[in-house]
Amino acid sequence: MESGQAQAAPTAGGPLKEEAHRDATAVNGTGATLTLLLIEDDPAGSPIVPELLDPAGKPIRVRTARNLTEAERLLTDDVHCILLDLALPAPGGGDTDDELAVLRHVLRLAPRHAVLALTASGDAERGAEAVRVGAQDYLFRDELDGRLLSRAIRYAVERKRSDTAERRLAEGKLRAQENRRLERGLLPTPLLEGSSLRFAARYRPGRSRALLGGDFYDAVRTPDGTVHAMIGDVCGHGPDEAALGVELRIAWRALTLAGLCGDELLNTLQQVLEHERADEEIFATLCTVDIAPDGRRAGLCLAGHPAPLIARPGRPARLLPYDNNGPALGLLPGARWPRTQVELGPEWSLMLYTDGLIEGRVGTAGERLGQDGMLEMIRRQLSQGLRGEELLRAAVHEVGELNGGELTDDVAVVLLDRAA
Repeated sequence: MESGQAQAAPTAGGPLKEEAHRDATAVNGTGATLTLLLIEDDPAGSPIVPELLDPAGKPIRVRTARNLTEAERLLTDDVHCILLDLALPAPGGGDTDDELAVLRHVLRLAPRHAVLALTASGDAERGAEAVRVGAQDYLFRDELDGRLLSRAIRYAVERKRSDTAERRLAEGKLRAQENRRLERGLLPTPLLEGSSLRFAARYRPGRSRALLGGDFYDAVRTPDGTVHAMIGDVCGHGPDEAALGVELRIAWRALTLAGLCGDELLNTLQQVLEHERADEEIFATLCTVDIAPDGRRAGLCLAGHPAPLIARPGRPARLLPYDNNGPALGLLPGARWPRTQVELGPEWSLMLYTDGLIEGRVGTAGERLGQDGMLEMIRRQLSQGLRGEELLRAAVHEVGELNGGELTDDVAVVLLDRAA
């Protein structure tokens, strides 16, 4: 009623009451009554307890504990601040040279609570050390009154909230740095030394704030000069699928460098997937190409995966043959994956992609972009002179815009270029 009357008919004290109410709300988050846990051996004898008021003039709720055992029982989430007498005996009752043993115990017991240290008058050194250890402030027992303590409680609660927010921000920055390092470690570094082909890739996980999705890709050059590239997609979007994608990529690289190719390689990868997947329903699609040392032809294997796109000077971009597509890995035991020979020509761009690029929504009716829509988009972007990283960046960005927001599926795109 007081705040309502102050708004309807302001008085000299009205604005001050409103300011006090805002102060209490800022400290408590919701304006709820502050709760203090007082820990001292004779809390009932303290003359300051009955006089504690919050900024709105409401009494601060006080709980009292004579020792740490009682304090632990009374320390619940609705306690905002702890007032601790540093003269209390050390935990366990044993002798100790640590004058702040009781404070260290309370800080371990209540890491999320504000703590005020209560010490004897003139013992500023001990109080300052208590703050260095982790208390929000220290107070002298003989100089304390209700007004000073009420103010100290509010400031301690706010300081603890500020310290917690600052620590969480620092931890968030550290996690972001670690995540970037982890992401760099998990995403591949193509091994194409000695090849004249240009390589570009774009990757965007569908899960919010995720490092990786279930999509994966890689490219390596074997000693005979053949360039091998692949792109794949594990069904699902969780961390287990992302981990499986990394395992399959590493296995593909090892098997490729060991000399496996085509059906033999895919059959071995299927065995890896079947052994490593968490559920028998999980499968993975895959597209592999092996480009001959002269760069003019390639072998193509598809395991339930969309066919790559090829663009050549003077011709519209098109999809490579899709007729010999085998099943996705993990669906059919003993499956086969035919290898199709493809003529590339002297100058070309080959784009491998996952279905996240073509399954976004477009238009008011919400239809899928599809491969036809992707072809039209890439043809237009190529006609605008976009190439390499710039082309991939523009393609992924436009697909997101057509979708009306972030894509829910993972997107991976790889581009290999050969100049005449």
